[in-house]
Amino acid sequence: MSKERPPEPLDFFIWTVEDVGLWLEEINLGGYRQIFKENGVNGEYLEGMSMFTTEQILRFIRRCHMKWGDFITLCKELRRIKVACLKGEQRVRRPWWAPSCLSIVFTKVAKRNRQSRVVSLKLEP
Repeated sequence: MSKERPPEPLDFFIWTVEDVGLWLEEINLGGYRQIFKENGVNGEYLEGMSMFTTEQILRFIRRCHMKWGDFITLCKELRRIKVACLKGEQRVRRPWWAPSCLSIVFTKVAKRNRQSRVVSLKLEP
């Protein structure tokens, strides 16, 4: 992922800790960037937050020293990204490390993989 620009929403499942930090800056929650990094919050962790129990949410808020309003903003932005994924509003892109000759193959596999992820998002409560 590029350090100059924020990560693409459709790829939030595979965001690194650094990508999450860039996203936090973009949604005006950059003050939490360091604490999220220290706690290892990556895209996979963000995806799993929708399955958190009330106790886990409270633990997360305490551990990250978040204000309730900021946590609600975080959840709203995550929801916005998931809805965009469900609607298919983002394009599939070839990662920087994949050779251009494999673009077509990668795109087909990525679309299939993302469709299965989207199905799991639709099944969430």
